[in-house]
Amino acid sequence: MEKQEGKLPFASDYMHAAHPAIMKRLAETNLLAAPGYGTDGFSRSARERLRCACQTPEAEIHFLVGGTQTNAVMIDAFLRPFQGVVAAQSGHISTHEAGAIERGGHKVLTLPHRFGKLDAGELERFLNEWEQDENRSHMVMPGMVYLSQPTEYGTLYSLDELERISRVCRKRGLPLYVDGARLAYALACPENDVTLPALAALCDAFSIGGTKCGALFGEAVVIPQRDRLPHLFTLIKQHGALLAKGWLAGIQFDTLFTEDLYLSIGAHALREAERIRSAMEQQGYALAVPSPTNQLFPVLEGERLERLTQRVELSFWERLGQERCVFRLATSWATRPEETDALLALL
Repeated sequence: MEKQEGKLPFASDYMHAAHPAIMKRLAETNLLAAPGYGTDGFSRSARERLRCACQTPEAEIHFLVGGTQTNAVMIDAFLRPFQGVVAAQSGHISTHEAGAIERGGHKVLTLPHRFGKLDAGELERFLNEWEQDENRSHMVMPGMVYLSQPTEYGTLYSLDELERISRVCRKRGLPLYVDGARLAYALACPENDVTLPALAALCDAFSIGGTKCGALFGEAVVIPQRDRLPHLFTLIKQHGALLAKGWLAGIQFDTLFTEDLYLSIGAHALREAERIRSAMEQQGYALAVPSPTNQLFPVLEGERLERLTQRVELSFWERLGQERCVFRLATSWATRPEETDALLALL
């Protein structure tokens, strides 16, 4: 197929369809008939692979259509009508999900962050203040805590940080949910020490992203304690997040968790990101966030901004004063070394 001319694709990590291994598997199984709603053999196999990877033989696992639907379903499943979800001010559910959580009837209770991360001490202070407020009966009750790994800034919670937050949550009886939309890029990062088994041990539920990590679409949700959320299947359907052709998600996750493909996808993206990071540092570009994963946040202005935006697809992130802006560059499983070479030449 003839290559289409255009800008270098670094705006996000979901700009391409799917990893070739997934496309091959989908083509091979295209004419096979399968029962719906995740009751098929492919989905059963994928669930077993995920249970093995997470070291949770009794875990309940569901496949949902996308990240926003997954977050909305899980938050609605954990919360009572009068409760809200605690998240960082920069959290995806607070900034880039168009009020999906609020539309579901739950307020997002935001706390300050450092490069996208909540602090356990800050969380405990907030919960103490709510409990000590004599007007709390008139206020939204904190009912669960939301984190993302990596964060929206590409930063990582360390195992120690996650353990501290988990202890606060368990002391207060609050469910802890981790959004892993970009989890492949966390698991493959040399700086990361939070494994899938650690997430299973410390969280009440977490998602494993497919959409941004090599799949055509779809997220997997892991609930380590079976029957922790009764009737979750029905709630997923109510939210429009259940696939009738559920085997399409099952095939994809079965493939992603065969022969460490999920980790290798993450590792490739990180190698290309590190090449870009090193070049930016050598060329004197300021990076707004110390992100070790596949997202980079250069501060651009003037001629550099004009040159790069003419040739490269970037995501606007935030404005710093009148002239300077923070943009996001993201690598993925599909980032070709020659595309990185072209970007480095521009830098």
